[in-house]
Amino acid sequence: MNLKHLHIVAFDVPFPPDYGGVIDVYYKLKALHEEGIKITLHCFEYGRGEKKELEKYCDKVFYYMRKANKHLLFNSLPYIVASRSSEELVKNLLKDDSPILFEGLHCCFHLDDVRLKNRKKIVRMHNIEHNYYSNLALVEKKFFRRKYFESEAKKLEKFEAVLHQSNAIAAISPADAKYLSGKYKNVSNIMAFHPHDKIEIKEGKSDFALYHGSLAVGENNKAALYLVNEIFNDINISLVIAGNGASSELKDAVKNKKYIQLQENISTKEIYSLIQNAQINILPTFQATGIKLKLLSALYIGRYCIVNSPMVANTGLEVLCHTADSSSEMKKEVLRLINISFSEEEKQNREKILEENFSNRKNVIQLLSLLF
Repeated sequence: MNLKHLHIVAFDVPFPPDYGGVIDVYYKLKALHEEGIKITLHCFEYGRGEKKELEKYCDKVFYYMRKANKHLLFNSLPYIVASRSSEELVKNLLKDDSPILFEGLHCCFHLDDVRLKNRKKIVRMHNIEHNYYSNLALVEKKFFRRKYFESEAKKLEKFEAVLHQSNAIAAISPADAKYLSGKYKNVSNIMAFHPHDKIEIKEGKSDFALYHGSLAVGENNKAALYLVNEIFNDINISLVIAGNGASSELKDAVKNKKYIQLQENISTKEIYSLIQNAQINILPTFQATGIKLKLLSALYIGRYCIVNSPMVANTGLEVLCHTADSSSEMKKEVLRLINISFSEEEKQNREKILEENFSNRKNVIQLLSLLF
């Protein structure tokens, strides 16, 4: 067994792995552990609590309370960064000279700390954060939340220069890697870590389409409303919308819709069951940032996948999806694919591309080459 040791600083407690960012962190821990890496995990905690499950993969787990101080909103640093500072974290990092993996710009408050000057420091970039927050502002209807997102985007764009203090940057998508390479040295594209070891697509076909995601996120709410009002508004095909935190606007939109069903407060296991049993996973987005982990799940275990261009542009997943950019095109694809059984040939093609480009094993080997 390899006795190499690594510190990982995580923006949240990565269990349960039930949303984009923590899915990448959790399955990265698992993949590193399988390679014999000894991990000290440092988590900023703000509601998820301490999780025994993480001790399966980590030698030590430290928790630091995220600062929920509203005065930090007026700090020159982004709130998501300023609220994740901890002198205790620095003391724990200084107990040895092992490399440090910072998960996201969120965790980079201490990246330029002079005490860590001689340490190997890698930053995992989950998004181009200022673009992500600018897009959150565009879809946010509440005035104060919109202003917060706009302010945070400006601060994040300025703060991003701290990445010059890292030894390497691990971008989550080819598009993000291209952007970061134009500004910083030693940028690699390491695709998202995810729950799937192999393709598990059900044979045959079913009779419903599925949209899934955290419905409390403005972008996902917008996508769900788009499907209700513009795609499934006048076709007699069932649509299931699954996720937590649906807005009152979305609940009102699906009310009295014979063919549309909203499923809230369901577990990750139930979500995966829906993905696997749907005839079509339909996943439009209006925000081309990072890579959407829900798309990877849909491709590993679901049948047909209909997306728009922002969901797949520069991800390497374009050839595995049916892309439709107008409402009429998307509707046409739904009507076409709802009656076609998913073929063995398509399954094998998917398996080949996903194994070549998105396997956790290949990702972790690439990551280790940056760290050690």
